Amino acid sequence: MTDPVPDPGTDVALYVHWPYCARICPYCDFNVVRDRGRGQEQAALVEAILRDMEAQAALTGPRRLASIFFGGGTPSLMAPGAVAAVIERAHALFPVAGPVEISLEANPTDAEADRFAALAAAGVNRLSMGVQALDDAALAFLGRNHSADEARRAVSVAGRAFGRLSIDLIYARPGQTVRGWTAELTEALELGFEHISPYQLTIEPATAFGRAVARGVWTPPDEDAGAALYETTQAVLETAGFEAYEVSNHARGVAARSTHNLHVWRGDDYVGVGPGAHGRLTLEGVRTATVAHRGIATYIAGVEAGAPWVERVGQDPGAAAEERVLLGLRTVEGAGVADLSTLDRSVEQGPLAELIDGGFLQPKGGRIIATARGRPVLDSVLKALLV
Repeated sequence: MTDPVPDPGTDVALYVHWPYCARICPYCDFNVVRDRGRGQEQAALVEAILRDMEAQAALTGPRRLASIFFGGGTPSLMAPGAVAAVIERAHALFPVAGPVEISLEANPTDAEADRFAALAAAGVNRLSMGVQALDDAALAFLGRNHSADEARRAVSVAGRAFGRLSIDLIYARPGQTVRGWTAELTEALELGFEHISPYQLTIEPATAFGRAVARGVWTPPDEDAGAALYETTQAVLETAGFEAYEVSNHARGVAARSTHNLHVWRGDDYVGVGPGAHGRLTLEGVRTATVAHRGIATYIAGVEAGAPWVERVGQDPGAAAEERVLLGLRTVEGAGVADLSTLDRSVEQGPLAELIDGGFLQPKGGRIIATARGRPVLDSVLKALLV
């Protein structure tokens, strides 16, 4: 008897959260811990992740693997053998005929650059590198443990190991000028990657930056300065042939877009494993949001007890539609009119019609997309649309 074959449209992506970092960046509010002296714990965590994958596969039933994303944290600190074990298990649990995108986040330190070839051999085919800046003073301010020269070298090494390469940069740093950011972006483009994620620095209250700003130690750029840097980002990258297919993600052509991220933004199912990982699964016909235990030991114990999640919430049609709208409007694909109808939003009257009349949103092929005017103020657009 052969195993059941999943129907088209039932693809599921896999997100793996590896919480360990060499150091904690002052702007980071992710679920992370210091990496030192945790060898036994990390081995136990790998086993828990594998068991969690198996348990969730049993719940979802036959699915095809859409993509794998190793995030964190710093998953390039993960032993290549452990990465290979997760990839192998994912393919066994969610069989697929052809290759899939397997992304892994990395930092550009020399120690991690040595791992690139091993990670590629383990099955990773797309690397997302946290360069963050190409200025040593900015990197020190951001709490990074690499220099600008180390970042340049690491990108060069990664480009030889991986067919697909993305980098992250952070802008709207204190004192940053349009001229300086233009020069930094222009230099970055010479490194030869196919995808870039430029993020505006946000100040989260629970972070070291949040506490420093609250004490008045330093002040972030004002709204006008941030808007000017955003517009500069769009102009420089568009001129270089990069499309902003999502508010903070630019690709050099459609093939360079992140398959995994698009899968999530489209509202498709994904399994989340690892401490604090989020997931979205259709279980017994209900779109279900899951959140794993944040603590490493708690997560491991939860998997052992058959209870890895601290939250498992079935979404009603309205909540599911709202989430798809929130995510979809960030992308060039936009949000489906059907989802907006579920939320009682009409192109003929009410807030959706007003935003279209104002030039912030635009109907296109049965979908609603954010315009060039709407994207820079998308948070305000979404608030007006959904409140």
